Amino acid sequence: MKHLKSLLFAAALLIGATSFTSAQSKVAHINKEELIKAMPAYTAAQGEITKLGKTYEAQIQDSVKELDAKLKQYNAEAEAQTQEENQRRMQEVEGIKQSIAQFQQNAQQDMQKKEFDLLKPILEKADKAIETVARAQGYQYVLDSAMLIMADGKDLMADVKAHLKI
Repeated sequence: MKHLKSLLFAAALLIGATSFTSAQSKVAHINKEELIKAMPAYTAAQGEITKLGKTYEAQIQDSVKELDAKLKQYNAEAEAQTQEENQRRMQEVEGIKQSIAQFQQNAQQDMQKKEFDLLKPILEKADKAIETVARAQGYQYVLDSAMLIMADGKDLMADVKAHLKI
C-alpha cells in the first residue's frame, strides 16, 4: 500500500512537472515607441504635422495682428464716436476674439485628426512587423519594454528593424 502511494505520488509529480514545462510560454519585449520613431514614415508624418501646425499658427498670428490694429484704431477714434458706435465696435471686437478662439480650437482638432490619420498606418505596420518576427521566432507574447520593470527576455528591436529594413 505504501509502495502504491509512493508510485502515485511520483506519477503525479511527473505529470505536474511535464504540464508545467509545456505550459511555459516564450516571452520577448520591444520598445514600440522607439521602433516607431526609427521608421522613416514617422519622420515624414511628423514633418507634415509640423508644417500644418506652422500654417495654422501663421493664420492665427495674422488674425491677432488684424485684431490689434483694429483695437488701436477704435481706441484712437473712441473719443470722436458716439456711445452707441463704441458699443458696436466693442461687440465687433469680441466677435473677432471669439472667431479666433474658434479657429484655434478647429485647428487643434484638425491637427489631431491629421496626426491620427498619418500615424495609424505606421502603427499598424509596426504591429504587423512585430507579430511577424515574433511568430517566426516562436514567441507567444511580446511586451512593450517601455512599461516593464525588468526585461531579461529577448529584445526583438534589432530583428524587427531588420524586417522593416530600417
